[in-house]
Amino acid sequence: MEASGARMRLGRNRAPVSERTRSERRLGWLLCAPAVIAMLLVTAYPIGYAVVLSLQDVDLRFPEEGGFVGLDNYVAVLTSELWWTDLLNTVFIMVVTVAIELVLGMLIALVMYRAIFGRGLVRTVVLIPYGIVTVVAAFAWFYAFNPDTGFVNNLPLIGDETSWFGERFSAFAVIILAEVWKTTPFMALLLLAGLTTIDSGLYEAARVDGANAWQRFWKITLPLMKPAILVALLFRTLDAFRVFDTIFIMTRGAQDTESVSILGFSQLISRLNLGLGSAVSVLIFLCVLLIAFVFVRWFGVRMAEGRPGA
Repeated sequence: MEASGARMRLGRNRAPVSERTRSERRLGWLLCAPAVIAMLLVTAYPIGYAVVLSLQDVDLRFPEEGGFVGLDNYVAVLTSELWWTDLLNTVFIMVVTVAIELVLGMLIALVMYRAIFGRGLVRTVVLIPYGIVTVVAAFAWFYAFNPDTGFVNNLPLIGDETSWFGERFSAFAVIILAEVWKTTPFMALLLLAGLTTIDSGLYEAARVDGANAWQRFWKITLPLMKPAILVALLFRTLDAFRVFDTIFIMTRGAQDTESVSILGFSQLISRLNLGLGSAVSVLIFLCVLLIAFVFVRWFGVRMAEGRPGA
């Protein structure tokens, strides 16, 4: 009763909204409306249509057959060993890639931040790999490691007959290397933005107190960069989970290197099974939502409270 009474008093004490405020709110909604409509057209409709297809038996090879099957497509996917193998492959690539990129991105960001001479040139050179189209980068790495066309097997300590794409984990190694080379600059750029927000006076004070370089990094840089690190991890994790181009160019899923995106492509495009393919796509979408929810829920609340990672 006391709480409800307090809310009623708060409502009575709240100042009325002026006509100017209402008009500004209407103007804000009108300005946002085109972007919202465009996003609904390019995202909401395809997602909704994919959900509808996933509940039906739609196979373009047999157009006369089919109909509503409910959750049968989801049951078929989730009870398939192939789905869980591809999901494990995807998670493995995602975790290893993001971990390596975080370490390398931090080092590169520190180099770009601390560079005294040619800072603009250093930043430009570092960002070149990220400016290359993913398919082009994947082809470059494929031809470099291909025994027939590449130069890697001619390097010292590497056998001439090494077949990088003939074994599962060697193929994974090349895929991860290509992903790391391509997208580490993106990670470094986000981390560099976090570095620029740190007050240099904190480092000077730490030096006066006798803190060495490692202590300054561990006690000042990392704690103050946690928001930037979490944002970089969120964006890169979501992107790495949807890895497709590199695997498609290098192995097309051979040697058990298939990801969930390759699985969805195979069902939709190669086998023309729109029902199963849409079910795989919806499951990928749910996994992406789950990853985003975990990041926002687990870390976002703490950041909002002012104690990131506490």
